[in-house]
Amino acid sequence: MTNSKVHIVALLLGIAPVPVVLAQQAPAEVPRLVVGITVDQLRTDYLQAFEPLYGDNGLRRLMKEGVVMMNAQYASANIDRASAVASVFTGTVPYNHGVIGERWIDRNTLSVVSCVEDADYRRFSFSEGYSPKRLLVSSVGDELKVATGGKALVYAFSPFADAAVLSAGHAADAAFWMDDIQGNWTTSSYYGDQPDWVDMLTKKDILSHIRQEVWKPTNYVVGAYNYYVPGRAEKETFQHRFSGANPIADFKHSGLINEQVRKAVSTCLSYSDIGHDEVTDMIAVTFYAGRYNRLPLADCAIELQDTYVRLDEEIAALLRDIDQRVGLNRTLVFLTSTGYEEEDNGDLKTYRIPSGTFQTGKCAALLNMYLSAVYGPGQYVEKYYGSSLYLNHRLLEDKQIQMTDLLDRAEDFLFLYAGVRDVYTSRRLTQGAWTPGISRLRNAYHPQCSGDILIEVRPGWVIEDDDAQTQRLVRDSYLEFPLFFFGNGLAPERVSTPVTVDCVAPTVTHYMRIRAPNACASRPLMEVFGQ
Repeated sequence: MTNSKVHIVALLLGIAPVPVVLAQQAPAEVPRLVVGITVDQLRTDYLQAFEPLYGDNGLRRLMKEGVVMMNAQYASANIDRASAVASVFTGTVPYNHGVIGERWIDRNTLSVVSCVEDADYRRFSFSEGYSPKRLLVSSVGDELKVATGGKALVYAFSPFADAAVLSAGHAADAAFWMDDIQGNWTTSSYYGDQPDWVDMLTKKDILSHIRQEVWKPTNYVVGAYNYYVPGRAEKETFQHRFSGANPIADFKHSGLINEQVRKAVSTCLSYSDIGHDEVTDMIAVTFYAGRYNRLPLADCAIELQDTYVRLDEEIAALLRDIDQRVGLNRTLVFLTSTGYEEEDNGDLKTYRIPSGTFQTGKCAALLNMYLSAVYGPGQYVEKYYGSSLYLNHRLLEDKQIQMTDLLDRAEDFLFLYAGVRDVYTSRRLTQGAWTPGISRLRNAYHPQCSGDILIEVRPGWVIEDDDAQTQRLVRDSYLEFPLFFFGNGLAPERVSTPVTVDCVAPTVTHYMRIRAPNACASRPLMEVFGQ
C-alpha cells in the first residue's frame, strides 16, 4: 500500500496517519581501523593496584571511557602465551584451533616443535622461518581479508614470534617480532617481501644499544609506592643492564620492551597506508606485563610496578598516535591479557608447606616397566613433555593391544605415583562425562598434538622435565584479567558479568560486519553495543 493510500484510509477512519517506515537508530559506523592489543600476563589486581601511578591518557582512560570487563577468563586449562593469543584471534579453544601451547611433541619426529616454526620458510635475518600452518582455523584478520577481497591491510607486532604470527593469522600482510640474536624487527618469508617502511625499524647497532640500556624506575614515586605486603618489596629502586649471555631475551622480559613495540606500531601508522581509506584495516599488538626475567616476585616487585607504569605510558602514546593518524573516532581498540602468570618456583618446604618434585621422566620410565611386565618387553611410553605422556601407537598395533585396555591399566598405575592428583587419558577427555574441570581440560587438548595421558600434579609440587630442562610450580589460584573495548563512538560501560575471551573475535567481527572466524561458535558481547 502506498503512503498516499495510507493517509486516505487514516482520514476516513478518523485517526491520525502513521508513517509506514518507523525511525530506527543508525548502526555504529564500521571502523576504519581495528587495533587488537594482547598484554602478556596482565592481571586485574595489579592493574587496579598501580592505578595511582598512571597518567590520565593510558590505562586509566580505557577504564574510564571504554567498555570495561574486569573478570575475563579463558575457557581452556593450561593456557600460555601462544595458546592464549590463538584463542583471542580465532574465537575458539585449542581443541579446535590446534595450538595447545608454545611447544609440544611432534608425533612424526618425536621432537619438540614450536607452534609456529616452519622449515619451508626463512626469516629475513638468521636461522629458521615461521608460519601459521599449525593454526588450523581462520582468524579475525583472515576473515577481514576474505571480506574485503584482500584489500584490507593486516599487520601484527610482538616481541615474540609466536604471538606475532598467531595474532596475524594466515592471510596477513606481515607479522613482525624482535629477533632473538640481534634485536632487530624481522618477519618470515611466508609473508613475502617486507614493506619499505620496515627498514626504518631496523638499526644496525640495536644489540649494542640494548647492551648500553639501563633500566631504572621511571620516577621516584614508583619506588616509594608499595602495594605489596610489608617485607615483600623493601627496596625502593633498581638498576638493570642487559649485558649478560642473553641480552635480547632479558630485554624482552623487561619493562622497556613495550616502548620498542609501540614505536614499531607508530612507524606502521605513520608510513604505511593503514587506516587511510574506507576499507577496514587491522593491527594486532602484543605488550609485556610479566616479571622481569622471570625472577621471583620478591626479587622484582618494584620492577613489576615500573613495568605497569611504562605500559600505561606506551598505551597513552599509542592512543595518541592512532588519533593523529587515523582518528580514535574511526578506530576500534580492544585490549585483553594472555590470562596466565609464570609461577614463582619458591622453596615451599622452607615454610613447611606440602610440596615435592614430580619428575616426568622417572614416572614415564616406571610406567613403561609396568606395561612391559603386563604386555611384554617394549617401549610403550614413546615420549613425554611436561606432564603429558605419548604412547607408541605402532607398538600397540604390532602387539594387537587394545588402547582402551592399556589406558585403563596406565591410569590405575599412575594414581599410585607420588604427587599425582588425577590422570586424564585421551579417551576420558574426549568421551568422558562433562564437568567444568573436564571441559576446560578437553578444550586445551588436541588429538594431533597432545599426549595420550595427561597427569594432573598436586598443587605445590614442581613438575620437572629433564629433556626439556624445565621446572614448573603447580598452582590452581584464580587469576582475573581485564577486557576493554574502546573508541569508534562506544559509550562508557562497566560489565560485571564474567566473560570468556572466545567472545572477543565474534564481537569484533560483528562490529566490522563480517563473518566470525570459521571455528568460532561463541556469541558476540552485545553489551559492547549497549544492547
